[in-house]
Amino acid sequence: MSTLEVVLGLLVVVAALATVARRLGVPPPILMLLGGIALGFVPGLPAIELDPNIVFLVFLPPLLYVAAVFAPLRDYRANARPIGLLAIGLVIVTAAAVGAVARLLVPTLGWAQAFALGAIVAPPDAVAATSILQRIGVPRRVVTILEGESLLNDATALVTYRLALAAAASGAFSAGDAVVSFVAVAVGGVAVGLVVGAVAAGIRLRLRDTPVSITVSILTPFAAYLAAEGLGVSGVLATVTAGLYIGRRLSVLSSEDRIAGSAVCQTINFVLNGILFTLIGLQLPSIIRGIGDLQLGDAVGVAATIALVVIVVRFLWVFPATFLPRWLGGTVGAAETRASLRVLTVVAWSGLRGAVSLAAALALPLSFPHRDLLIFITFCVIAVTLVGQGLTLPALARRLGVVATQDVEHEESHARAAIAEAALALMPDLRTRWSGHIELIDRLQADYEHRVQHAEEHRDGELDEADRELFEHRQLKQELIDAERQAAREMHARAAISDEVLRRLERDLDLAELRAGV
Repeated sequence: MSTLEVVLGLLVVVAALATVARRLGVPPPILMLLGGIALGFVPGLPAIELDPNIVFLVFLPPLLYVAAVFAPLRDYRANARPIGLLAIGLVIVTAAAVGAVARLLVPTLGWAQAFALGAIVAPPDAVAATSILQRIGVPRRVVTILEGESLLNDATALVTYRLALAAAASGAFSAGDAVVSFVAVAVGGVAVGLVVGAVAAGIRLRLRDTPVSITVSILTPFAAYLAAEGLGVSGVLATVTAGLYIGRRLSVLSSEDRIAGSAVCQTINFVLNGILFTLIGLQLPSIIRGIGDLQLGDAVGVAATIALVVIVVRFLWVFPATFLPRWLGGTVGAAETRASLRVLTVVAWSGLRGAVSLAAALALPLSFPHRDLLIFITFCVIAVTLVGQGLTLPALARRLGVVATQDVEHEESHARAAIAEAALALMPDLRTRWSGHIELIDRLQADYEHRVQHAEEHRDGELDEADRELFEHRQLKQELIDAERQAAREMHARAAISDEVLRRLERDLDLAELRAGV
């Protein structure tokens, strides 16, 4: 079976598993992981061996870049202390704890290999956790903190991972040199990311061709990563920084750029995550065969202990890191909303591992000592946290009563009312300058007044009646759009319009459907 056939087959599997997952109400990564495991033990399937040198380049830059582009930076700044404590402090502590326990359980494992394992399993992946929590409706601040942690902890963990690999290659480790190297590669990575982000943004702002602009966007994370790695600094931080910079410039791009770019980013993120989770399952049989001198039962025991360490360390960190600054007094975190014990429990239980840990494990050099054992342990940690914690997270949040208020809906309705009122304020001027189009202006004014009325009903808390009316309005709009679409197709069937005209009409109707929220 050729490489192309394998890739196409994986895409079919990913699409099928994602469809089933959504129908079952299960986060897609969980089912993709389980599906990959099942496929891995199907006899006759070809063995898949990824080149470690291309894993980081193909998977990590686009995944990190997409997360950074759409990051709510203002919300991250408002929660900088808890995000920083989780993304930097907890990652380093987890890596150290896992490294120490792994060294104790497997004496043949060197310190460099043990800390490499710690760096691999230290960073949680917020994709599955936040999708679960958003669906059941937890407070927005919880989701923001988890997303901010996930974005920044990848950089911390992967810089630590890089230092561990360097120590393993050289056979020597110095704490002082490690700190200096950590700071140097981090600062250098941020600098490269700012330069690449500024250049990419400047190019896209001057382009009037959406496909070319999207192509530049796809190439940006690879440019940032390769440039930084070529200079010996952190490609991960460069990619994240470039994404954050581009994300702040999205508002000045064309609407077509933003709509098309968002769709492309979502597709890339979905495909890469799906392929990664499925691939690790497919590789499981060969990984088990290569775990070395340990018996499978012993390896499972080591992996289970490491998974327990990862979970326990997160609990032991989250609560003291939240309450100690309050007990010590001072201004640190004084302006932050205080989190309850119930919210902190949900945050502590949300440390699901995912795609970044997978990519880091698979990127270990083929000659790396105990490589298959480290990949096996990583796989087990991901399975325990993603499946075990992921499937129990909704029940835990509901049991503790950590469910959202209507804060996001109220904020959105307030914003919708404000922008509609800004349009209404322009109406008198439009009547003066466009006196020949009074009828059109009257219709537009009535539409904007209706939007303000709906937004105010939501803002005042009359959600049941307002939601029902909004749903009915969307149904009406959907029926009208469906009628237009059917008429266009009938004209095309009669050869009254060409294929090109049909595509243009359907594009306008698609945009109207998106605009109506139906």
